[in-house]
Amino acid sequence: MVNDFPILGNDGESIYSNPDELLDLFLNCTADGVAIIDMENRFIRVNHMYTVIFGYTEAQVIGRKFTEFQNPEEVKEIIKLVKLGKVYSNVITQRYHQDGSVLDISVSYSPFRNSKGKIIAVLAIFRDMTEFKSMERELRKTRELYDLITENTTDMIKVFTKDQTLIYASPSHGKVLGYSPVQLVGKTCSTVIYSEEEREKFSNVCQKLLETGEPQLLETKMDTINGDIVFVEASISPILNDKGEIELFVAVGRNITDRVNNDAALRNLDRLSIIGQLAAGVAHEIRNPLTSLKGFSKLLQSSVNKEKQDDYLSIIMEELDRIDIIVNEFMSLAKPQAIEYEKGSLMSILESTINVLHPQALLHNVQIHLNHCENDIMLLCSPPQLKQVFVNFLKNAIEAMPNGGNVYISAERIESRRVRIAFADEGAGIDGEMLKYLGTPFYTTKDKGIGLGLTVSNKIIQEHQGLMAIESLIGEGTKVMVELDCI
Repeated sequence: MVNDFPILGNDGESIYSNPDELLDLFLNCTADGVAIIDMENRFIRVNHMYTVIFGYTEAQVIGRKFTEFQNPEEVKEIIKLVKLGKVYSNVITQRYHQDGSVLDISVSYSPFRNSKGKIIAVLAIFRDMTEFKSMERELRKTRELYDLITENTTDMIKVFTKDQTLIYASPSHGKVLGYSPVQLVGKTCSTVIYSEEEREKFSNVCQKLLETGEPQLLETKMDTINGDIVFVEASISPILNDKGEIELFVAVGRNITDRVNNDAALRNLDRLSIIGQLAAGVAHEIRNPLTSLKGFSKLLQSSVNKEKQDDYLSIIMEELDRIDIIVNEFMSLAKPQAIEYEKGSLMSILESTINVLHPQALLHNVQIHLNHCENDIMLLCSPPQLKQVFVNFLKNAIEAMPNGGNVYISAERIESRRVRIAFADEGAGIDGEMLKYLGTPFYTTKDKGIGLGLTVSNKIIQEHQGLMAIESLIGEGTKVMVELDCI
């Protein structure tokens, strides 16, 4: 309603007393577009912001009916009802700019009355919501895409607090572990982690993430709802609050059980291949003491001299001990190997490796030289796994010298907690082009090889947080080097 009343300044004098001046003040100061439509549906006033929003000049609008412009169908009915006294607030509609682009507009309609309360026009206030609605649509699309990914991915996505309480678990947990999201949310991550040792490893990774702020990788074991074990590789990242502080964690885990089983099968195949290739050498090595045993047994039968009998028995026992050592070393290689990390002596592992390959070296007229360190070096490792690696390297070195030669094995500290082990032969060497492919599964330079030795060895070394490198020169030989952490 428009009435005649004065607007007073600080000195009490009237600034505006004319209603038209007051209306102009309102129209020019508001940040919204304003239009006044008379009872004949013609525009009689529009403010500057209206022209900014819709792109029309005032002259292009005044005097024209609103029906001459593109409007949603419901606008006609709304204005009809406003003329009868109804009020509409924040009606979200789509309108058109003069250039044809679509605008998202929030419109409020109300009756415009004179001093007697009679409705003489319709007041429409327009607020441009295009940018806001565009952001809202993008946000909705992002949310839908996120939901699509999380609902359909085979990777397990978890969001959890710093005390490891789960606040989100993707549906993929049901496919992998058998737990629904409802069964997991509110529980701690330890609910699905296999053992106390694995839970401690998980906690240590989270603590490291808190300290460094850097994403962490983890390989762990998880329990299914049926009690089975699943191997999982997870990437854990921080979620920061608006202050840049870590507030939550997000973990994306992948079921790698098949990969772990395949790796185990690959290692077993390589191990069986080594056993088959060493069998001839072991048989030869055992045949020698057996020949001695047979001969001294006959002498023992024919001898009546007590002193000689004792000498013969002593020799027989030594030969039996020699056979026992050979068989034990061979069986330790053939025995299925569980991957368990423990404190192990590097020199003991190397000496055990040499014992296994000693018969093979004799057959090829190869001398093995082990450079003992002044102090033994201790490793946190899986001794059977490292032994398999070293057997591969030493066997390759021996086979590289069919006419005999020397293999030099050395171990030296290169840092306070790092050791380098090297196996160097005097063989023919390997061509640089072929050297690039060493370690590729089933690639071999041998006539009877299966091409798994270096592949498996490199995998084992990586699991020990180590590095492997190979150097070779034609006519000079090959050197295989391994770097490992030591205690």
